[in-house]
Amino acid sequence: MVLRYSKVVANWTAAISKKDAFQKVPKVEESTNFLRELIKKDLSKGGRIHDRVGRTGDVVRTRFPPEPNGYLHIGHAKSICLNFGFAAEFGGRCHLRFDDTNPASEKQEYIDAIRSDVKWLGFDWGEHNYYASSYFDQLYTWAEYLITEGKAYVDSQTKEEARINRGTVTKKGKNSPFRDRSVEENLKLFREMRDGKHPEGAHMLRAKIDMGSANMNMRDPGLYRVLHKEHPHTGNKWCIYPIYDFAHGQEDAIEGITHSFCTLEFDQHRPLYDWFLDNLPIPGKEKCRPIQTEFAKLVLKDVVLSKRNLKVCVENKVVTGWDDPRMPTLCGLRRRGIPPAAIRRFCEDIGVTRNFSVVDTAKLDDVVREELDVNCERRFAALSPIKVTITDLPADFRQELKADNHPKNPSMGSRPIIFTPTIYIDHGDFMFDPPADYFRLKPNGEAMLRTCGIIIKVNEVVQDPTTKAVVELKCTHEKAGNRKVAGHIGWVSADDCVFVTANVYEPLFKVGVVNHEEEADADAEAGAEGEEEDAAEDEEKKLASHDEARQKVLKMVNENSIRAHKAVVEKNLATAAPETSFQFERLGYFVVDKNSTPDNIVFNRTITLRASGPEKDTGRSRKAEQEEQMRLKKLLEDLPASEMFKIQKDKYSKFDADGIPTHDAKGTELSKGAIKKLKKEAEKQTKKLAAKK
Repeated sequence: MVLRYSKVVANWTAAISKKDAFQKVPKVEESTNFLRELIKKDLSKGGRIHDRVGRTGDVVRTRFPPEPNGYLHIGHAKSICLNFGFAAEFGGRCHLRFDDTNPASEKQEYIDAIRSDVKWLGFDWGEHNYYASSYFDQLYTWAEYLITEGKAYVDSQTKEEARINRGTVTKKGKNSPFRDRSVEENLKLFREMRDGKHPEGAHMLRAKIDMGSANMNMRDPGLYRVLHKEHPHTGNKWCIYPIYDFAHGQEDAIEGITHSFCTLEFDQHRPLYDWFLDNLPIPGKEKCRPIQTEFAKLVLKDVVLSKRNLKVCVENKVVTGWDDPRMPTLCGLRRRGIPPAAIRRFCEDIGVTRNFSVVDTAKLDDVVREELDVNCERRFAALSPIKVTITDLPADFRQELKADNHPKNPSMGSRPIIFTPTIYIDHGDFMFDPPADYFRLKPNGEAMLRTCGIIIKVNEVVQDPTTKAVVELKCTHEKAGNRKVAGHIGWVSADDCVFVTANVYEPLFKVGVVNHEEEADADAEAGAEGEEEDAAEDEEKKLASHDEARQKVLKMVNENSIRAHKAVVEKNLATAAPETSFQFERLGYFVVDKNSTPDNIVFNRTITLRASGPEKDTGRSRKAEQEEQMRLKKLLEDLPASEMFKIQKDKYSKFDADGIPTHDAKGTELSKGAIKKLKKEAEKQTKKLAAKK
């Protein structure tokens, strides 16, 4: 039975509230980051861990506990930034712990990739890199302890029998017929499981809790299952492995974690987390007991973040690998040219709550643009180049010019570029039959070449006789002097350029087809059922289910998510180091691909210069833009700060109580950085009006 995630949580919460079951986390008010407020409360006088204040580098202990069964994605970035960020903020430390309890799906490849991604994001665990597998001996000892205490038993039901007897959200479960085995028989069977004497799926060690509990996770949950699989770290030492729920809380306790932050689907697992801590002889738990607190995971609009679904794309060669620039994995974002600082800022800007919500990708885009705008040098390029021959210049004409690397930052210096009679321009800078407000090149039209102060005029258009595509423009030139023209275009000298592959990306999945509630349901369902179901699942049914899911994912894929252009760029980019980003003027931000070589130079477009993208640029004249700016400036002269933005309906649609915009014209919420800038503008306006009085 599949329930919507919100309903699963609601049903469970309503049911257990009748018993006031296991609620140990103090309630805190929601804020932009309620977890930060919780830590402050715990550290305050009389707080849960006030005695730790003053410890050098160990005031709080958090952890980031990925399972090494795949690559990290941007959803994980939120948890990484929270846990490592809080440790740094409050003078503590964050552990990187690999929860490697399931060797069936874990690889050293994933472990290495996770380490690399966390470091790239800007965080360091120091000496505190741990593994669940390091605690397998202790966990086994504690499992036997529960058996001897009569709180665990070996269950020999089939998967189907266990499923039926477990009950449903609205129907109580039934005790297993093996629940009352003696301590001696349970120990004997469990040790036989350990020694490899039973096949996978034959037995499951379960905690003996309450099959009538309203919380299904408390209905005799699995502790250990048989898995005859080699482990990346322990090799073939074990053929039984602990279920994640049995390992999670105990690992936190062993490591002295003060704050265990999990995503919201683990809300239903917290009572079990506490049950294990209550019923196991864990040293020191009375002094510093870990407490689990849940927060809403990061969900991005039209972005698939399910590892299972992303794996479909990799296995079916929809993408080139986990680090394909179209993937939302951290290594994919890195290859796309997304700065780690932008991801950190984004995760801080969106805040932390317990409410499920979908974040518009435009918020991330805004932060990425802001970060790249400040740090990227500028270059001229043409994605789809058109040859331009300036016929009234001598064939051997060469003029060396200086071009600024950044128009707003002189400290970034300049670079030499060569102007010659043969140049390339982008196809977007010429139109045969343009609209009235198009001011770049057209037949018999003219435009200014940027940086060199030359105006060129189109006298002849050469087309391919078969395709009719424009292959060359023959032009004449004149020095601009004091003459002004409306259109200004970029260019690259044919004698001072290099041809490259420029990959331009669109979303990997079709817009509007990603069902984020369904993805959340899958997470909640996986959490409710646990790894024990996977351990005994019928192979034929598993394959059929996976094939159905695969077909569903493949139907969502955008077949036009990549376009490879044979582009032309300034020759100085031939030696640019991999992962170096540039702004190709008017075309967007591009990064040198990590696999780029001198013989095969590859750039990946990170993002367009603005949300609309350069393809929609109309080439409106600078004069028209200046007249509009002057008109707006005049209107703003005497307007109070609370009204100055409201007249700009082409830019903003929603405002706060002070008249500061909160949403752009399309209804997309503005980033915190953008709102901060607008507030400064409003303050200037207020001071300006006050000075007039």
